[in-house]
Amino acid sequence: MTDDIQVSPREVKQRLDAGAKMLLVDIRQEWEHKTCRIEGATLVPMETMGAHLPLFEAAAEVVLYCHHGVRSLNAVVWLRQQGIAARSMAG
Repeated sequence: MTDDIQVSPREVKQRLDAGAKMLLVDIRQEWEHKTCRIEGATLVPMETMGAHLPLFEAAAEVVLYCHHGVRSLNAVVWLRQQGIAARSMAG
C-alpha cells in the first residue's frame, strides 16, 4: 500500500478483482447504505468507528468511502492517529 491518503475507485476495483485482502468500509449512515452500496463493503457508520477498532486492526488493507469523500478523509486521519494505515476512496 502506498502512503497516499486517497486511492481511486479504479485502483480499488483493480485490487479487489486481483484478490486483494482489502477491508472496504462504508462509513455512511445505514439509510445511505441501504440506498446504494458497493457489494462486499462493510458498513461501519463514522460515529461507531471507535467500537470497531479491532476490525480495522485485523485488516491487511483498509479503504474507507462515503458519499463525496469528506467524511472518509476525516475518518482516515483519525484511524492513522490510532496507528492504522487506511486510505480514503476518492470521489
